This record gives sequence, structure tokens and C-alpha cells, in this order.
Amino acid sequence: MKRHLNIAFFTALLLLSVEVFPQEEKNVIHVESGDDLGNVTDEFQENFFEALKEKAIENHEKAIAALLKCLRIDKKTVVYLELGKNHNALEEFSEAISYLEQARKAAPENEVILAELYEAYFLDKQFEEALPVVEELVAVNPTFSEDLANLYVINEKYDEALQLLDDLDEQWGNSSYRNGLRIQIYGRTGDVQGHIADLEKRIVEDPKNERNYLNLIFVYSEEGNTEKAFEVARQLQEMNPGSELVHLALYKFYLTDESADSAVKSMKVIFNSEEIDQETKFKVLNDFLEYVSEKPELEPELREVVTLFSQEEGNTEIYGQLGNFYLERGRNKEALKYYEMALSEDISNFDVLEKTLDLQLKLKNSQAAANLSENGLEAFPSQPLLYLFNGTALNQLRKFPEAEEILITGLDYLIEEPEMEAKFYRELVITQRGLQNTKKAADFEKKAAQLEKQNIHE
Repeated sequence: MKRHLNIAFFTALLLLSVEVFPQEEKNVIHVESGDDLGNVTDEFQENFFEALKEKAIENHEKAIAALLKCLRIDKKTVVYLELGKNHNALEEFSEAISYLEQARKAAPENEVILAELYEAYFLDKQFEEALPVVEELVAVNPTFSEDLANLYVINEKYDEALQLLDDLDEQWGNSSYRNGLRIQIYGRTGDVQGHIADLEKRIVEDPKNERNYLNLIFVYSEEGNTEKAFEVARQLQEMNPGSELVHLALYKFYLTDESADSAVKSMKVIFNSEEIDQETKFKVLNDFLEYVSEKPELEPELREVVTLFSQEEGNTEIYGQLGNFYLERGRNKEALKYYEMALSEDISNFDVLEKTLDLQLKLKNSQAAANLSENGLEAFPSQPLLYLFNGTALNQLRKFPEAEEILITGLDYLIEEPEMEAKFYRELVITQRGLQNTKKAADFEKKAAQLEKQNIHE
């Protein structure tokens, strides 16, 4: 029986990375003003710099008051701009727009003014008015082109949006954000067949253009037509045997068909690729982890792929993911092996550190736990859990004086954590018995019992 994989997830892989963005919102790039005041009076300069000072500490009302004094002295463009910025900060968009439009008249190609005006219109949901502003802004700074495409979609100018998206793909390469905009367009217009026909026509006209094949694979996959998507992927591979991006489609199809050997070959291409970002590679690997969970005989291939990925990316984080994979299946020794590999070069991941120490203690790797928790305390000196791990490891090693010292120290870092406090006292009971101090052991036993009882009632 064929295993059914999530086509939407394949789509995310094909697009290289997934960005979550709202239909009618996109962050505006802020550009700081560097305007020269030119020749001004002392009174103007004093009020202007007072306004900048108040704006810096977010006293926008006082900044506006100082700027209005400037305006009465000299109607400089920069004053209108600063008034717009402060009103934007107060979410007084109508006032901001009024001042910024006056600044725009005086300096129609000023990027700072246009960007601030765009923000005001956009945040005030005046999307139609924002459109010509961003068209002017793109002429000055093309990095705002995606903002313009987004506004075309919002304003239902779908033809303009699609043309711009295609142009940007041609200039900048594939983008998950732009493909996400395409999804919105096709979802709103329902013209999927028209889009398929257009892409097929483009492939005929320009069979060497890899982007058209990838977009067509994407559309077919969104429609759930995996057979057609796979057919196009094979066409692309025939046209360009060296294509790396096509393996983001092929590997998924191979898993669906349970062709594990072919899937692994495609993954090796993906992990060796410089065209494919690390986030996407992680998604591919996570998908293979899910697949291997149902096909344990493929674990050697999984380990091979993980080793390749970590070597290519220079990132040991992947070992932590593999540790989680084995831990969830109760295979503690394998999980510990990969957690320790994850920490070998970077001890700063506290979640992995905690899981590693917990497994080391459960498996009675006491000396390793003592050493690791001691190193962990150098990185996280105020983490009480690490004192508890260290004290527990020292108890297991029968180093009771050292255990007592570290556990008592760790108690000082606890703040209203009765459950963990009880665990400290339980370890101190073991410590005191090891030191043959029965009275202290009994005292700690009593404290632990009281806290445990309290925790039950809470």
C-alpha cells in the first residue's frame, strides 16, 4: 500500500522555505532620515533637536509640540517628515498622512518620506492610496518590489501582480513569499487551469527555463494531482539532469511510492546543494524521520543522511533532532548517543543539555553526567536544575561531601519551585545517609515529604 504524504508539506519543500504572512499586511522597511537642516535659526535648531530627543525616548506628544514650533519658524520638509513619524508612532495616521503628503510634494523622490507615507497608508488600511506611493518607492528602491506585488493582490490587480512576480523571479530567483502571493491570486480567481495552460505554454516557448517547470510542479501539487506533478518533475530532470531543485519534488514522490533508495539519492543531492537553504533541508530531514519511524529497516540510511547533512551544513543541531526521534521511541541509548554528539561542539542548547543529563543518570553514566553538568554550570551558573543533576551524579559516584555542597548551593537559586525543591531534599537525604548523618537525613526527609504533600493538594 502506498504511503500518503502531506502534499501541502511537499509544496513547502518545493518553495524552499515557508513564510507565514497575512493577506493584507506586510512589514514596511524603515529608513532613517539623514536630512541636513541647512541654515536655520538657533530657536529652530533648539526646538528641532528637542523634538528628536523626545522622539528617541518615545515622548511623541512632546516631540510634536516642539516640531510645531519649528514649523512656525520655517516650513522645512524635514519638519513635515518628523511630524509624520511621530504621528505614525502614536497611530494617528490621518495626521501623519497629512504632514507626509506635504513632505512628498516638496521632495517627491525622497525614499525616507515615501517609505514613511507608505507605512501610514498601509497601517491605516488605505491600500488603494498606498499603491501609487509604493510604485514611486520601487522606482527609487527596487527592494520594495515585493511590497508592491502584495499591494497589487490586495487591490485585486491580479494581472499586474502576476507579471511583477514573474519579473522578480527572473531577477532574484525563487521565493516562497512570492509563491505564497501566487497562491492567494489563484485562490481568489479560481483560474488554476488558466495558470497551468500559461505555464505549459511557457515551457514550450522556453524549454530551458527551469523556473516554469518548478512553478508547474507547484500548481499541480496544490491541486493534488501528484501524477502530473511527478511527470513534470521527470521532464525537468530530462531537460536539466543537473537540476538540484527538482529533487525537492522527486524525493517526496519517491517516498510516496516507497522507493526509499531513490528518495535517499535525492536527499543526498538536496543536502549537498548550495541552492537550497538550511531550513528547507531540515524540513526534508524531518519528513524522512517520520517515514523511517514506520520503516525502521531504513535507519542505516537515516544515519547516513544525518551525517552528510551535519558535515555539509557544519551544524550539529541535527543530532539533537535525531536524539528526539529515538527518545520518543523509548530507545534511550541511541537517543543519548546523538544528544552527546549535539553537545560536543555546543553546550548552549539547554533543552538538549537537560535531556542528555537525564538519560546519563537513568543509564548510570554517572561520571559523564558529573562532568557534563559541571560544564553546564559554567554556561548556566544560575540554573538550579543543573545543580540538582550535578548533585545526583555525585551521589551516584558516592562523592557525598561534594554532593552536599553543590545541592545546598543549588537550593539558593530556587524561587517558589516546591516540586524541584522536594527533589533537592530527596537527593540530600541520600547524601546525608552516605555521610552517615542520620539526623540531617531525617530532617531533609521530613521537608521533602511536606513539600510533596503540599504539591499533591495544589
